Amino acid sequence: MTRLPPAKVRAVHSLFVEGQVDAAYLESTPLRKVVVESWRRSLATGVDPDRGGQTAAAVAALAQLRESHPLAPTLPLIRRLLVDDAVDSGVVVAVSAADGTLLWVEGDRVACRKAEAMNFVPGTDWSERTAGTNAPGTALALDRELQIRGSEHFSRVVHPWSCTAVPVHDPTTGALLGAIDLTGGSAVASTQTLALVRATAVAVENQLALLQLTRPVPAQSAEGARLTVLGADRPRWQVTDDDGHPRSSVLTGRHADILVLLIRHPEGLSADHLAMLLDDKDLDVVTIRAEMSRLRRVIGSHYIASRPYRLLAPVASDMGDVFDGLQAGDVPAALSAYTGALLPQSVSPAIGRLRTELTASLREAVLAQSARGDLALLRKWLQLPDGRDDRHAWRMLHDHAQADPVARAQARGHLAGLDSELG
Repeated sequence: MTRLPPAKVRAVHSLFVEGQVDAAYLESTPLRKVVVESWRRSLATGVDPDRGGQTAAAVAALAQLRESHPLAPTLPLIRRLLVDDAVDSGVVVAVSAADGTLLWVEGDRVACRKAEAMNFVPGTDWSERTAGTNAPGTALALDRELQIRGSEHFSRVVHPWSCTAVPVHDPTTGALLGAIDLTGGSAVASTQTLALVRATAVAVENQLALLQLTRPVPAQSAEGARLTVLGADRPRWQVTDDDGHPRSSVLTGRHADILVLLIRHPEGLSADHLAMLLDDKDLDVVTIRAEMSRLRRVIGSHYIASRPYRLLAPVASDMGDVFDGLQAGDVPAALSAYTGALLPQSVSPAIGRLRTELTASLREAVLAQSARGDLALLRKWLQLPDGRDDRHAWRMLHDHAQADPVARAQARGHLAGLDSELG
């Protein structure tokens, strides 16, 4: 498809941000798909097309943020590979954190002063959700290298600029650490520039790997972590700290869904596959990456690897205890571990299937063992929410030869109540 000239891109941009055309119209133009989708997200999140980056909440603590950021030790390498050659070349080099906050902005002094006019300075938020379509922000949102040319930016104040950005990842876990960006004139959006920034990102990741080897830190894994996801209580994540004390965190439903799916898929899940398992209609890769970023802040980034997303060590769970008991043929142990349905509030289709599998497998195992005379298991099942309306199980208790008269009477009354409720 033929690319639109810059003047045409500006015209289409004005029509879109002013509400004169919709996303369907954009898709009929030769605009790149990645730009169309980013414009749509920018508009949906309320980005002002007449403003650039916004002051980040962390700007007051910028020095501390820089000092503690994983990319800080690699700054001399970035300066040697990019910044030194950017001086007097009209190019600005920016290094951002994973949330889009600019940590360092260096390069040509004249270009840096011009960039200040659009608030492209350290401590500002240039994430896509705040500044709209731009190379570092959208590269972080999509976790892929990207070039944005002139009027492809969502914000009008950035239209005079072009930029090339490449994400940087932790070499061990694959977690997104930030992005390296070159911003300047139209020549910046070239294949040669992309190759240069890509090579710098690779060099940075290699240096991080070397630093991890030469300055090892105490290993942290998911050993000792436990997930509670059965029953009506809020899902919880529990780990044991260095002093042997348990530390528990309440999880959102979405985060619990993700952890359950990662437990059931130890081989790992891509962002696309995870989005489909969580919601086969409404989720996209950008949303998944945002959720994973928030989940890492809750449980710790060292528990989950990226590309694909996977747990770095086995995680125990009450769901796993039930499955393990059934696998071992220990039905009493499985039933004791079962406190209720798996994440009953979850609307994820994959969780729904797993919930049905877990409950149905346990029920069949209990009924099979009860048929051989173990009424204690049957009574325990009938006390659970899943068993209260289980007419077949109540009938089994009523008809079983070993049931005492009181148990038969209770079963008869419960069956009468169920029949009355169901007409």
